[in-house]
Amino acid sequence: MASFVLPAHPKIPKGKKLAVIILDGWGEQVSDEYNAIHVAETPTMDALKNGRPDTWRLVKAHGPAVGLPKEDDMGNSEVGHNALGAGRIFEQGAGLVDTALETGKLFQGSGFKYIQEAFPTGTLHLIGLLSDGGVHSRLDQLQALIKGCAAHGAKRIRLHVLTDGRDVLDGSSLGFVDDLEQTLKEVRASGCDALIASGGGRMEVTMDRYENDWNVVKRGWDAQVLGEAPHKFASATEALKKLKEADPKVNDQYYPPFVIVDEAGQAVGPIVDGDAVVTFNFRADRMVMMAKALEFADFSSFDRVRWPKIKYAGMLQYDGELKLPNHFLVSPPEIDRTSGEYMVKNGISTFACSETVKFGHVTFFWNGNRSGQFSHELEEYVEIPSDSGITFNVAPEMKAILIAEKARDAILSGKFDTVRVNLPNGDMVGHTGDFHATVVGCATADKAVKIILDAVEQVGGMFLVTADHGNAEDMVKRNPKTTKPVLDKNGKLQILTSHTCAPVPIAIGGPGLPKNVRFRKDLPNGGLANVAATTLNLLGFEAPADYEPSLIEVVD
Repeated sequence: MASFVLPAHPKIPKGKKLAVIILDGWGEQVSDEYNAIHVAETPTMDALKNGRPDTWRLVKAHGPAVGLPKEDDMGNSEVGHNALGAGRIFEQGAGLVDTALETGKLFQGSGFKYIQEAFPTGTLHLIGLLSDGGVHSRLDQLQALIKGCAAHGAKRIRLHVLTDGRDVLDGSSLGFVDDLEQTLKEVRASGCDALIASGGGRMEVTMDRYENDWNVVKRGWDAQVLGEAPHKFASATEALKKLKEADPKVNDQYYPPFVIVDEAGQAVGPIVDGDAVVTFNFRADRMVMMAKALEFADFSSFDRVRWPKIKYAGMLQYDGELKLPNHFLVSPPEIDRTSGEYMVKNGISTFACSETVKFGHVTFFWNGNRSGQFSHELEEYVEIPSDSGITFNVAPEMKAILIAEKARDAILSGKFDTVRVNLPNGDMVGHTGDFHATVVGCATADKAVKIILDAVEQVGGMFLVTADHGNAEDMVKRNPKTTKPVLDKNGKLQILTSHTCAPVPIAIGGPGLPKNVRFRKDLPNGGLANVAATTLNLLGFEAPADYEPSLIEVVD
């Protein structure tokens, strides 16, 4: 059994307060008029960037650096916070699913055998995001899953697809539906009755998170389980085209729920007793609420009308603490010995805070996909409710200032050795594609950083400011070779709402930072996983030997 006792750092003393600030969706990219961070008034972050050159640098927040398969896999908040908290690189959702599908182990595991029990007489329902963005799901994985299930006895398959337009370009969903229909045609030719049964945009149907708006999940439940929706069509292609014709402003994220009906007007695939259901997203946050509705007998967040007796499994287990769902097709990464647990075992007290949409990131994901606290005595977690019922560009300031004020008060209280916050604006507002609102959001986040750094200054402490992935720094699709914006066939800019593969900044400082501490120059490929060892060093400890190396050194 590993020892949690950390040796004292030989050159950095203990006792200085440390603030860790995560700017969500804040990358480093071409400084032009399409970079919302560049356009925004950000004097605090500018001062850090233009200050001591050896206390500001860039780190990787995408691809293999955070456990994703390929260098062009953009980072996301979940894997980013996993890496930030764990100090090591773990193979993440997409890679785990790739391996399970390639080896065939997915179809040999207990989770698959559980849903397979329903195949002889029931329908297999697959619910999830139809996208190749690789953040929540991937189309090629879904296609392999469909073919594999058909080959392993599924006689009837129904798809409940959620259109993207957030991790991929708006308007791409029609192409994804065409690709999916081709796969279903091939499966039908082999004797399996396979159809799309319902759909809707990811921000309107099913994929809410952190219990921000249960109505989103209810709309999904009504379409997928009850076969009821305000819009009915003969095919998903017809649905997307006619809904767009009816409202040209609707984008893929916000398609209303629809069901596919047969010639008699009956829904082709409601979920009923005896069926099997798989939520095929590998990322947890936007599947947890639907999983609760499918799994929990004492569910009361909305009227389910009926709760079918089904065999339900997630692509992965979305919450290890809640054992949700109880059955899953691919085992999640087992992340142990996170920096948060080391801090508790070494007597370090922590305050963690964000608003609802990112609260789980500085707690659950930071702690290795673990709900709850390691110690109620040494840790205090504060969640600030996010605005509900509006899109984030309507109020782009979000709760950044309130988060900063809570952090300030925690620092000045003297109760905590370290304070950890997430400022969501760059990511959540950036996802809306509203450039002006994103500029406002970034400026607000910068003001929030200033509030926290001022408190650090008052107590003679230290700070570490970084980000979990890119987003707001690039709001248009670019030519990867020239970095120039790419125009669509009508000569218009293509708005980018997704995360990016941009590096993210990291800065250290504060009056408590020893003058001879600086960033190392021998780790040019440092990434988010290096941050945990860095924070432990700043708190006066040597990091565990198997952690990714610290980014800092002490110069004699």
